[in-house]
Amino acid sequence: MRVMVLVKATEDSEAGAMPSTELIEAMFAFNEELVNAGVMQSGDGLRPSSQGKRVAFTGTERTVIDGPFPAVGELVAGFWIWEVESMDEAIEWVRKCPNPMPGPSEIEIRPLYELEDFGEAMTPELQEQEERRRERADG
Repeated sequence: MRVMVLVKATEDSEAGAMPSTELIEAMFAFNEELVNAGVMQSGDGLRPSSQGKRVAFTGTERTVIDGPFPAVGELVAGFWIWEVESMDEAIEWVRKCPNPMPGPSEIEIRPLYELEDFGEAMTPELQEQEERRRERADG
């Protein structure tokens, strides 16, 4: 099962505070452990929402909204994509993670949809089209 692991933003991360050398070393070591275990597929930190944009959709209209965005605790400061056997395995990995922020923080784990989750709506033609797209995207 693939999961997205979301490091929730804090006031520090939204202020653009950079992590200490010790935290960077700890996170790099954790990432190396994930890679060596065959779990980590991707991951990165995100700049503060003040440097981001949102696009709001209403019918055919599109409205661009400049950051920063409210509700700091609901924003994402970083992410990983992991391949794990179960949600329990993902939880065990998160429990091993260094605290990604200087103070209190949260990490959220969300399963990704797989093609088979779409049932009959995913026709063989659509499945083939998506598999070709993924092959091209993966290089």
